[in-house]
Amino acid sequence: MRRRLLSSTLMVAAIAVLLLGVPLGLVVTRLIDDEAVQQLRAQATLLLSQVEYARIEDRPIDPEELQRQYPNRYVQIFIRNSPTVIVGTEPPTGRQMTEEAHSESGVYVRISRDRAHVERNIRGWLMLIVALAGLALAVAVSLAVVQSRRLTLPLLDLGRIAERLGSGEARPSRHRYGIPELDRVAEVLDRSATRLAELLSREREFATDASHQLRTPLTGLTMRLEEIVAAADQPVIVREEGEAAIVQAERLTAVIDELLAAARRQRHAQAEAISLDEVLCQQITEWEPAFRRSRRALHLDGDRGLCAMVSKGGLSQVVSTLLENSLEHGAGTVTITTGSSDRSIVIEVADQGEGIPERLRARVFDRNVSGAGGTGLGLTLARALTASDGGRLELVRSRPAVFALFLRPAGDPARHRVVSGPA
Repeated sequence: MRRRLLSSTLMVAAIAVLLLGVPLGLVVTRLIDDEAVQQLRAQATLLLSQVEYARIEDRPIDPEELQRQYPNRYVQIFIRNSPTVIVGTEPPTGRQMTEEAHSESGVYVRISRDRAHVERNIRGWLMLIVALAGLALAVAVSLAVVQSRRLTLPLLDLGRIAERLGSGEARPSRHRYGIPELDRVAEVLDRSATRLAELLSREREFATDASHQLRTPLTGLTMRLEEIVAAADQPVIVREEGEAAIVQAERLTAVIDELLAAARRQRHAQAEAISLDEVLCQQITEWEPAFRRSRRALHLDGDRGLCAMVSKGGLSQVVSTLLENSLEHGAGTVTITTGSSDRSIVIEVADQGEGIPERLRARVFDRNVSGAGGTGLGLTLARALTASDGGRLELVRSRPAVFALFLRPAGDPARHRVVSGPA
């Protein structure tokens, strides 16, 4: 990246210098050349006036004085009925600049100079322009180096932070770079590191609590089973020890439920006030094409403006699971109905299909239970996600199937009834 920044900056600077320097060089060359011509023309006019004045006063022309007045010039004076006056050394052929002037009295002057002096002056100015262009390029490269370091070093640092985060070192860096976009990325990584550290801490706490809490019931259950094996020929003892083992197993189940409940309560901290309209509209937008391809309708009905305490990602997954089940296993129009009470926010998802068989009604949320060749995991995970946010997912009617989400309300938002219609 640094190399690309340097090359692109150098290319832009070079183009800018060429676009400015080339026209400037041409203008400077033209100006110096025109100035030399104008100067030579003015000297020819002045020389003519001097010769005319000398003739009026009847004074001879002094070549030495003309040499002092017009150094580095080749002067030729032609006067009618008088010898020609020549001052200076004639420039090389093809390398001279000449201007002439004449009067009606028969005076004709010609003044020349060597073009090499003008070209040296032009070269000097062009070299100055080239030097300034080189200085501009050097400054541009220096600024590009500084800017590339300012951009690439923070990016490299963010890459190292992300790598540490991916390897499990969940520690916020608190690095800031003075660039709003990069600071925003650093803040997001810090928040992710904080959340990951909290999750890892909760997992460690859960593992520690589970190992501690389960050790005693498991030990007791093992001892009871050993007693049963040892007293296999004594029915009374076997019965008593079996009943005791059942008690130990029930205690073990209670411990597991308690640990899971504690883990779910810890996740509640991630729940926040979420607008149901936003989540439901997004899900309808996502699933409506699939229903349309199946020649089925998807409707939204109920109260609008409701807010619930839930994690946005979890609610989206649960609603998506219910819509997928309705699409795969249901029939007819699918209706999402929202409502509220003093105790909860309710979202119902209903279709017009044959529903769920009675034999599966009580076990529809169990893992690996499916009546239509599915995996049997969708509703199980949906209920777990809902419970982790402090809500409930229930089957309120089996034929046709109606699932209801009961969520914790957030505040007392304004509500108004809407007319049922296509989403």
